[in-house]
Amino acid sequence: MEFDDLIPDHQLDHVGLYQLRHVYWNRSTPELYELAIRRYEGQIAHLGPLVVSMGQHPGRAAKDKYVVDEPTTTDEIWWGKVNVKYPEERFHTLHKRMTNYLRGKTVFVQDCYAGADERHRQSVRVVTEFAWHSLFARNMFIQLPRDVAQIKSFVPDFTVIHCPNFHADPEDDETRSGTFVALHLSKKLVLIGGTAYAGEIKKSIFTALNFLLPAQDVLSMHCSANVHKDNPEDVAVFFGLSGTGKTTLSADPKRLLIGDDEHGWSENGIFNFEGGCYAKVINLSKSSEPEIYECTRRFGTILENVSMSPVIRRLDLDDARLTENTRASYPLSHLPNIVPSRTAGHPRTVVMLTADAFGVLPPISRLTEEQAMYHFISGYTAKVAGTEKGVKEPGATFSACFGAPFMVRHPSVYAQMLAKKIRDHKVGCWLVNTGWTGGPYGVGSRMKIELTRALLNAALAGDLNHVPMKPHPVFGVLVPTESPGVPSELLDTRRTWSDPERYDAQARRLAVMFRENFEQFKDQASPEVRAAGPRAD
Repeated sequence: MEFDDLIPDHQLDHVGLYQLRHVYWNRSTPELYELAIRRYEGQIAHLGPLVVSMGQHPGRAAKDKYVVDEPTTTDEIWWGKVNVKYPEERFHTLHKRMTNYLRGKTVFVQDCYAGADERHRQSVRVVTEFAWHSLFARNMFIQLPRDVAQIKSFVPDFTVIHCPNFHADPEDDETRSGTFVALHLSKKLVLIGGTAYAGEIKKSIFTALNFLLPAQDVLSMHCSANVHKDNPEDVAVFFGLSGTGKTTLSADPKRLLIGDDEHGWSENGIFNFEGGCYAKVINLSKSSEPEIYECTRRFGTILENVSMSPVIRRLDLDDARLTENTRASYPLSHLPNIVPSRTAGHPRTVVMLTADAFGVLPPISRLTEEQAMYHFISGYTAKVAGTEKGVKEPGATFSACFGAPFMVRHPSVYAQMLAKKIRDHKVGCWLVNTGWTGGPYGVGSRMKIELTRALLNAALAGDLNHVPMKPHPVFGVLVPTESPGVPSELLDTRRTWSDPERYDAQARRLAVMFRENFEQFKDQASPEVRAAGPRAD
């Protein structure tokens, strides 16, 4: 295939990009490696991964995300702290300044798809200032077939323009800072500037899908998903915020991975939005997470903010000096146990993951449909001391639908869709705590991954369907009193505390936080869902 074959007939003038110095269209992984190294964008580590640094933005700029307020979409958007209104005229001005900035410069373009189900996919064009960001888009989205006719005829639904070295003027552009992620949903255009964090590229498209797909009766979800190797009807999805184990627990040697982060649930079942994984790798263990660990040693993997010896090029995955949010971006094909089609049937099990640093929630518990809705809307996990400046003790974090920063519509829209699908397909729901037991953070200990995997395996296999259960006295969830291969005293978190009365006080404290957070959603929730929350008295 010649380079000219990689250039589609529909080019960049439709988004105002012309008079460019050079455009690298749809270049392959080896070519993008060469370009990134030649341009001093990164270094190659032992065994082949590309190591890059984010600079001052090692994570998402959540407070710098904007959604254009325009007539055709404004009534359907959940406006507030998550979706900040941005004037349409300011967006057009910012867009014009970005295109002027890129004149005479080199850019990299990747044409790809978001959504493995062809009936609901979006075609995406990612225009980037750096070669390694083009490789990131190639890893994380679904690649085009190497078919000349399909490449030539490609027309993007959405276009992302990413310029880390272009900054907004807060006074003129009405932004909070020089960093911005601005989405115009009706024009299907995303502008990203002032940050090199690659995750903004994929999350901006996920945000767009969260707006588009519910209108097609497709539930868009921030979750991982897998299926049993020998039983295609045993499909499971795992909701969870960063640090709860969503990627780790879905990479199970006994099951095939559908995807680790973003999925749709249509009338036909589950489908992955992406073509790759974006895993946290800080303190990654070869023994506990062998499949993800091996991906950090592969050509084609991008390692973000990972420490590396400058001479021998060996990695140190335990070094958090740059950030706790070290990441690996790699194609799904790097993993041995995957579903090549990235699709599966309807889930039989929904798992909601939380890392409870208060040491209150049981390691596993069954949820009623109403409790599932309550915990889905709440989206609870906890921050621990030391992860952020000023955090001295555990703090509750609530993120609606386990992904509030990416939910454009009101959380009740996604919750009602999930409830209907759980009801229609008779899905079992479980709450799994991957956080602390025996006391809060600093006193107790983190749940061992071997314990969590054993309990998950039992739930997925149906072994917990017929064991005795008792309701938690505060949260009301059903806690199994036994599980194969697991000491029964570990199932009741209260029994792991040396001072049960302190546990009771901590449980009531967390319950109050839940109820205070849910106040903002109570008007959209049914009486049954409101009653499914914890008792604070």
